Amino acid sequence: MTTASAIQPQRTRGTGRLATKKVAGRTRLDIFYQEGAAKIRMPESFDGRLEAVLINTSGGLTGGDRVNWQVDAGAGTHVTVTTQACERVYKSSGGHAEVNSTLSVGAGATLHWLPQETILFDQGALRRRLDVELAEDACFIGLEAVLLGRKAMGETVASGQFRDRWRIRRAGQLIHAEELDLSGAIDQRMASRATLAGHQAFATLLYCAPDGEAKLERIRTLAQGQIAGASHWKDKLVVRIIASEGFELRKILIPIISLLRNGDAPPKVWHL
Repeated sequence: MTTASAIQPQRTRGTGRLATKKVAGRTRLDIFYQEGAAKIRMPESFDGRLEAVLINTSGGLTGGDRVNWQVDAGAGTHVTVTTQACERVYKSSGGHAEVNSTLSVGAGATLHWLPQETILFDQGALRRRLDVELAEDACFIGLEAVLLGRKAMGETVASGQFRDRWRIRRAGQLIHAEELDLSGAIDQRMASRATLAGHQAFATLLYCAPDGEAKLERIRTLAQGQIAGASHWKDKLVVRIIASEGFELRKILIPIISLLRNGDAPPKVWHL
């Protein structure tokens, strides 16, 4: 007989993989795979590029959930990846949720990684990892944005865990690495002026392309009057933004993303 103590709670599992190739000057699917709660949808495109929308059909994440994404932009292709909605990380009854994203960008290819915000709720626990391999002449935009609760709903995050790990390599050489670890009394840590000064929204935007330096001053102009900073080194441009809540964060992010995309708006599923 099965006892109540032996019953394990249901957990989300999902794996999605997308690879592209260049055919007659257009970006086409080469590999398409989805399993479990991880789904991928592609809006119709008429410009030869491909846009993919990642979907977690479970509706959110909690302790013990695991989702893996893999995107391989083949040589000469152009791919934009976003998410259907904000990913929600709910209170954990034990353990942490895990999201691993592995990206590769081939010779002469472009990949724009532009997921919508991750919302961390009180006592949520998430470990997230982003690994990117760039060819010598590949172009990449990477964004991760986080909301500590929803201000409009009166939500705050008193405690929890959020760990975020980035590793970006070009031609096998590490060009960007960062580790974010928020754990324990998050509200107290984020109240400090050295962190978020009490704000609830923040984002990191990474741009790896030869024209990064040329766009630096225009980004700083767009960010004037905001809590934001931008820096450039070699072919890497990093922008960090803090805002009071999600709506204000998007008002800053959208024009900067459009600038980095040479005038193209953020993906279709984004909206203010």
